[in-house]
Amino acid sequence: MTRTLPATLALITIIAACTPTLKIVAPDKPIEINLNVTIEQEVRVILDKEVDDLIANNPDLF
Repeated sequence: MTRTLPATLALITIIAACTPTLKIVAPDKPIEINLNVTIEQEVRVILDKEVDDLIANNPDLF
């Protein structure tokens, strides 16, 4: 038992020494979120031929 105790302690020390270290550090530069959004909308109005002729014949209608 006295021989295995130092070997066991040495093994535990070696295993504990090999544990990885995790460091969380804030970045030097601020986080930049770019929200350049372009919204394009196209509205199409399709008129009947009769309505188109009516508007052409009566320009003061609108």
